[in-house]
Amino acid sequence: METKIYTAQELSAAAAQLRAGELVAFPTETVYGLGADATNTAAVKKVYQAKGRPSDNPLIVHVADVETVTQYAATLTPTVKKLMDQFWPGPLTIILKLKPQALAEVVTGGLSTAAFRNPRQPLTNALIKAAGVPLVGPSANTSGKPSPTTAAHVYHDLHGKIAGILDAGPTEVGVESTVLDMSAKTPTILRPGAVTRADLLPLLGEVLEQQPLVGKTEIPKAPGMKYTHYSPAAAVQIVDDDQQWTPATAWIATQSDPVGVLATEQQINMRKWPKNAHVISLGTDINTASQRLFAGLRQFDLQPEIKHILVTAFPRTGLGDAYMNRLEKAAGQKHFISL
Repeated sequence: METKIYTAQELSAAAAQLRAGELVAFPTETVYGLGADATNTAAVKKVYQAKGRPSDNPLIVHVADVETVTQYAATLTPTVKKLMDQFWPGPLTIILKLKPQALAEVVTGGLSTAAFRNPRQPLTNALIKAAGVPLVGPSANTSGKPSPTTAAHVYHDLHGKIAGILDAGPTEVGVESTVLDMSAKTPTILRPGAVTRADLLPLLGEVLEQQPLVGKTEIPKAPGMKYTHYSPAAAVQIVDDDQQWTPATAWIATQSDPVGVLATEQQINMRKWPKNAHVISLGTDINTASQRLFAGLRQFDLQPEIKHILVTAFPRTGLGDAYMNRLEKAAGQKHFISL
């Protein structure tokens, strides 16, 4: 199969592919998603095949408006409607109870709930409207690898496996959406993202934060709760603070192979790096770091001679919570420890 790169001017052709049951990756403000008609069971099954993703992992349903959600969700409470008014379109995914048999098991993982999102990316909203159906949209990458933030990342992983990619350039946020479970007794964040607990508290009053990894026989309510995610081939270690970069730099110099480094501009400029350090800037703050994290990991993944990657940590406040959530999964919770 030839994978076509669609421009904004070719949106109608991309929508036609989706209506025909094919897979088309699309941009959002967070990462690129792998789109398929959420009402077409055969098309959704192709998503799992293309990604190499276990089929018991539920998929997020992307919609262009709230009205579409009402066709599938059991009810939209006043609080849920307020959430949608305030945060949609945007990087907030909301888990809701479904009407009986409203969506196929292949979409929900057999659960009585589903996750809905209305992306902020205008081209994607136009694509959903043109397709005339809601779209599933897991990250458009090989399962377990860093999520794609450009069309080129998608092409690298999935060319020949999907019909097309709608290209809108690099994504804005760089980490996946916040997943908020509104089917629980107390609203619960299952995956942190750009919409933070502090953002949600004024509206909800109480918000729990739980990102547990479920067992092998359990069905996760949201993506990222069961399997290894965001991992390049090289071993990733987290460097906890500016001081820790001093022994980390010394350790790099002792290595015979090149070592990948993802650090802030300040951290990069304040020291002399060994010749075998391959350094990529994460920019100046948590916003730029989140935008560049996955792209940096992917760039090093293209260099098989790099066996180790050191990445700077950020405080767990605001967007830093989402950044650290992804980084810790990429690193398998491993932090650099000086000897």
